[in-house]
This record gives sequence, C-alpha cells and structure tokens, in this order.
Amino acid sequence: MMRLAKNSGAALRSRRRTVREGRFRHRGAELVYDDAGEGPLAVYAHGGFVSRAAEDRMGLFDWAPVLDVGVRLVRYDARAHGRSTGEPVDSDYTYPSLAGDLLGLIDHLGAAGPIDAMGASMGCGTVLHAAVRAPDRFSRLVLLIPPTAWTTREAYARANRESADTVEREGVDAWLAAKRKQPRPEVVAGVPPFRPTPTERVLPSVLRGLARSDLPSPTAIAALHQPVLILAWVDDPGHPLSTAETLAHLLPHADLHVSRTRADIRTWGERIAAYLTRPQS
Repeated sequence: MMRLAKNSGAALRSRRRTVREGRFRHRGAELVYDDAGEGPLAVYAHGGFVSRAAEDRMGLFDWAPVLDVGVRLVRYDARAHGRSTGEPVDSDYTYPSLAGDLLGLIDHLGAAGPIDAMGASMGCGTVLHAAVRAPDRFSRLVLLIPPTAWTTREAYARANRESADTVEREGVDAWLAAKRKQPRPEVVAGVPPFRPTPTERVLPSVLRGLARSDLPSPTAIAALHQPVLILAWVDDPGHPLSTAETLAHLLPHADLHVSRTRADIRTWGERIAAYLTRPQS
C-alpha cells in the first residue's frame, strides 16, 4: 500500500513535469513556449536578453515546486529572444508592445478566465503593462526583480542607447567586454555569464526598445486589485530595491520578500508555489 502510493506520486510528478512545446504567430513574429503541468494556468515572462533555456542554464529560478503543487506553467521566449523570432523594429521591444505579445499568448492558450502571471525584470514590466491594460484577465501576479523605473529609469535608458550604438559600431563582443568590467551583485556573482539571445541584427532594437520603456504610472499601478507577490534582491543597480519597495507601497494587496543571499533566492520556487496555492480572500 505504501509502495503503491509512492509510485503513484512519482508518476504524477512525472506527468506534471512533461514539457510540451508550442508556438504561435503574433504581429509578424513566431513565439515559442513550453507548456508543462496540469491545473490552473500560470504564464511566466523572462528577463531581457535571456530566454527559457538561458535562465535554466543560469540556475537562478527553480520551477519544479510550482509544478509539484498542481499548476500548469507556460514559459515563453519573448519576441526575438531564444527561439522566438523578431525584426529590428525598436517599438516592438517596449514594455507595452511586449505586453501585447503576452495577451496574445493568453488568447492562443484559450484561457477561459483570469490567469496567474509572473515576470522577471523585463518580464515584470511586460506583466504590469498587460495587467493595467486588461486587469480582468489576471487573478494573481508574481513580480521577480523589478527593474529600474520612474526616477531611476533615465540612467538605464541612456546606457541602453549607448549600448545599441556600440553593438552597431563595434559588434556584440565589444558590448559584452564592456559589461564584463562592471561589478555584479554579490547575490548573483556565481551565476554563469550568458550571451544575449537576440541576434546581433536585432539586439540594437531590443536595447532601444527597452530604453523607451518604463513601468506603468504609479496611479495606474495603484488601481490594480490583484494580490501580488514581489521577489527582490539587494545591491543591483539594474533592479534596485527602491522599485520593489515602491511597488509594494503602491499595490493594495502586495507581499514583498527581499533576498540577500543566493541560498535565499533558491527558495523562490517554494515561495511562488505557496503563493499560487494560497486561498484567495
């Protein structure tokens, strides 16, 4: 009896972790996604310049606990990132444009009601703009490492415009060499480096599109009614704690957790799983 229960549990976990690949066309691009697990739908949008596969190699976020609690998890490669296609059009890579891709994916998946949405960095901006545009399509939000916003955004935007010029003038390797000279946050110092997944032809447009982006206005964010979990780390100018703290203050139903060690970041999967299965009031 005990052996049967154990084997049945292992079989259930295996089904939940079986990954099905899908793709759909939206606004001239083919977007590729992974679809795993069974249960309520949650969609995840990754950060800028990476992809599903790059994040997996970096080893920062563990999605197994989310699948183990009975969630259908869809992770997709943003336009021009990873295995998704995209053209060198700056406006395609602004947060509002990327939010349109996310809403298109939700339509493609045939979601019957509100879904949970999660996003890291660029994906955080994507999710927030989608939620502001179509709040009734989302039940809960999880915002990982919110990026620069509002008063801290201009310096980031200026650096991105300069980076786009460098890539066009000297190539992507020159840009990466300059980035390697910049100090990395201690909490992620051991994370393997990665090359940007957008091609060199498209990368300048991605950089300029992000330079033209910002989070929604504080007033728009304060109007969101969904429960929100915010996961942040410290000492990262690209993802300043000030953004996470401001979001926690603005959002009427927000929980903020700040990690100061890599070991604590490894708990984020369990924290997300607990949050997505917590009864909503």
